[in-house]
Amino acid sequence: MKVLVTGTEGYIGARLAPWLAAAGHTVVGLDSGFYRDGTLYLDPLGLPQAPRTQYKDLRTATAADFEGFDAVVHLAELSNDPLGQNRPEITFKINHEGSVRIAQAAREARVKRFVYASSCSVYGGGAADFVDESSPVNPQTAYAQCKTLVERDLKPMSSPDFSIVFLRNATAYGPSPRMRFDIVLNDLCALAWTKRKIAMTSDGSPWRPIVHIEDICEAMRCAVEAPADAVGGEVFNVGATTENYRIREIAEIIGEEFPGCEVTLGPSGKDNRSYRVSFDKIAARLPNFKARWTARAGAKELRRLFERIEMSTETYEFRAFTRLKQLLYLQRTGQVDQDLFWRSR
Repeated sequence: MKVLVTGTEGYIGARLAPWLAAAGHTVVGLDSGFYRDGTLYLDPLGLPQAPRTQYKDLRTATAADFEGFDAVVHLAELSNDPLGQNRPEITFKINHEGSVRIAQAAREARVKRFVYASSCSVYGGGAADFVDESSPVNPQTAYAQCKTLVERDLKPMSSPDFSIVFLRNATAYGPSPRMRFDIVLNDLCALAWTKRKIAMTSDGSPWRPIVHIEDICEAMRCAVEAPADAVGGEVFNVGATTENYRIREIAEIIGEEFPGCEVTLGPSGKDNRSYRVSFDKIAARLPNFKARWTARAGAKELRRLFERIEMSTETYEFRAFTRLKQLLYLQRTGQVDQDLFWRSR
């Protein structure tokens, strides 16, 4: 197929585009270009292709940008809770209204398949047991609220001629050239490597489901390729039910995989974003998908990467690997305005 991926310069997109190309698809990218400053590592053998990418704000996209494509995978949003809370009104403009605009433009251009990268953060917290795709959503942040609104607004748009698939990803981890160190397993691994200490500021009791970036890419490939009657209008949690952990359990696993790393816990915290997620549906109903990674395997992989690139504290703390730091830098230096539109030179 000919596939347009929004967010090809982002954390997942930098891995997804070569993943889809390796499966035989022709991939073109659309990206704002916010995170081009950061490249953690080079991998010409594992990631041999970079897609042709148009740099454009998704808020200005039109149907012409999507003409001739069989499928769209939409990743390009402001990613994670601190970034969303920094400017909630801009988060809603980009993540909610912008994403709906992308879907409308794709439908107008007669794209057949639209894969939306949602998030398990829509479940929020408060549930005593495992939640699944039929459970009520309970978003706690602007980021999660936007995900629920996009799902709400796109659901009625799905049809046999415009098949929409909603993928609620667990919290991602794993290596990417456009690395993120503002997500839990990646951050804790970087602390273990650079500081030899993980000092938790809470007791780490909240639950989180986590999923390797390659498992996300594989779910997206399967969602692009699956028959419309198998996935159209469907919501799939992306991950494995065995990969629900308390935050402290993730820290303890990392402490074991990074020799010499000390792990300490803090007092009971106030983070109410605690949820355990069932991934039984995707395992049973998304054709050809199987989650393969575990937290321990992911920690081992990141330790090997840090060894190979001799990662320093300066690299870990570099602004481009933390989304909020990078956007504040672009605003502070006048490269983007307060609404996150690029300014001309």
